[in-house]
Amino acid sequence: MLDGAVLRMKRLFRTADHRSVIIAADHGAIAGPMKGIESPAALTALCAASGVDGMLVHRGFLHAALDAWPGSLGLVLRLTGGFTVLGGRFEEEYLGSAEDALALDAAAAGCTVKFGHPREGSFMREAARLVADCERHGLPVMMETMAWKDGKQVHDAESLALALRAAEELGATFLKSPLPDAPLEDLARQCRAMLRGVQVPVLVLGGEGAGSFEDLLRRVAIALDAGAAGIAIGRQLWGHPRPRGAIEAMVGLVHEGWSWEQAARHAGSGL
Repeated sequence: MLDGAVLRMKRLFRTADHRSVIIAADHGAIAGPMKGIESPAALTALCAASGVDGMLVHRGFLHAALDAWPGSLGLVLRLTGGFTVLGGRFEEEYLGSAEDALALDAAAAGCTVKFGHPREGSFMREAARLVADCERHGLPVMMETMAWKDGKQVHDAESLALALRAAEELGATFLKSPLPDAPLEDLARQCRAMLRGVQVPVLVLGGEGAGSFEDLLRRVAIALDAGAAGIAIGRQLWGHPRPRGAIEAMVGLVHEGWSWEQAARHAGSGL
């Protein structure tokens, strides 16, 4: 890894614990002004005040939030997308380049690869090209991995493990992944199975948030104990009734050694 990539990774992953809290706020390009991301500047200020390490956003979000964006907050610039809920195809297109990310002083570039999707080959080819370009410039790549079978997304540990390893083989610097779809009593084993073949940091995402916030905290705590390096979560934090408390709770869970119960209490009394 080039020196520049090492320095950029330090913007996102704290030296003390090698973990990261990244707030995903790239949803507007897909679903419009969801509650919690109507004001990019307000959400950015909230994240900065809550101890977040970085944010995953599109360039338009960054432009709108620039006055509120502190130098200490790492930028992960999303370079894939190209679909909305109006179309519903949910197939990735590349919307930017390594040079675009560098021009905006990004700490990392972000992309998504849907392994097992009918367009798997083209997704992997474009991701590999992006990684090669980013490597030449000392720019880390966060690759969000999804596993697909028979035309739909799946969340079993075996499929997720394959997707994670395939993404690492493409050269991803760090990864963003769903958690296995497993009951709490079996989640630790499933997380270890998912992470068993990965050598780079893995951040867990929250998904659509069908369960309670307490359930999310419990699942994240289990994943951290199993070896995950932090979180890259969005709507379950900025969409929480008390977003500052929820974000601070996640920072405490990842970085401060809080139990999920302590984090839940903080979120319940948060702003």
